[in-house]
Amino acid sequence: MSQTPNVQRGLTSTTHVIARFGLRMIVLLAFAAFGSIGFGTSLTALLWMSTLLCAVTASIRRELPFYDDLNHWDEVVAYAALCCLVGGHTPVAPV
Repeated sequence: MSQTPNVQRGLTSTTHVIARFGLRMIVLLAFAAFGSIGFGTSLTALLWMSTLLCAVTASIRRELPFYDDLNHWDEVVAYAALCCLVGGHTPVAPV
């Protein structure tokens, strides 16, 4: 059984993570658009849940946080950054 070179495997992993991130963002945006509590609030909640899901997945798969290739930990950082960005611009309803 032959193994693929590290460069080829890394490119495939990076492409896979970017495609997974893009597809998940499309799904999150679609669900947030139909949320009853508003787009910004729904998107913030969905991004927070995606952050937790990717962190749990990375922990279960025992991925290294500072690995050379992209992995679930990189998605955690991206979702957390987007969550903070969207959450900071979402108006809060008065209580």
